[in-house]
Amino acid sequence: MKEPLILASQSPRRKQLLELAEIHFEVIVKETEESFPPGLPIEEVPMYIARQKASIIQQEYPSRKILAADTIVVLDHEIIGKPKDRKDAIQILEKLSGKTHRVITGVVLLEGNQERSFSDSTAVCFKELTQTQIEYYVDTFKPFDKAGAYAIQEWIGAIAIESIHGCFYNVMGLPISKVIPIL
Repeated sequence: MKEPLILASQSPRRKQLLELAEIHFEVIVKETEESFPPGLPIEEVPMYIARQKASIIQQEYPSRKILAADTIVVLDHEIIGKPKDRKDAIQILEKLSGKTHRVITGVVLLEGNQERSFSDSTAVCFKELTQTQIEYYVDTFKPFDKAGAYAIQEWIGAIAIESIHGCFYNVMGLPISKVIPIL
């Protein structure tokens, strides 16, 4: 039997999307620093980080097919990462309130010495949020492991998102309809 794809991500959302697409895979992750060189164009940042995640796994499993991804949120040419704490999550959502931001996911597939990679971008338009809504979301859903301090598939997606232009699943963390053809 063919060895399963390795998903080099501990994201439950990426795992859920691969399961939804009925892809045979296993999760293997190693601690990877999510940093990037200064001056790297914003659009290349998530692909760079995804490549780092895949490469560290490939050192241990050189003959396996490895899929890695990284998602960033960009507002006014500024990368908004994962919140450090409650206060930071609230400040991030205050920034996103009433504005359109981009969610960019970089995807890297390594197999032997071959690499296939791409990134996908989705524009997300938030309605104006009240302080009560922001604090309720942060306190109830604790979005501390999510770029931009939110998950589109949670309560905030239903009440805050006015529109999206691009792939919904990209905002969840993996543009699955674009991943399937490269697998």
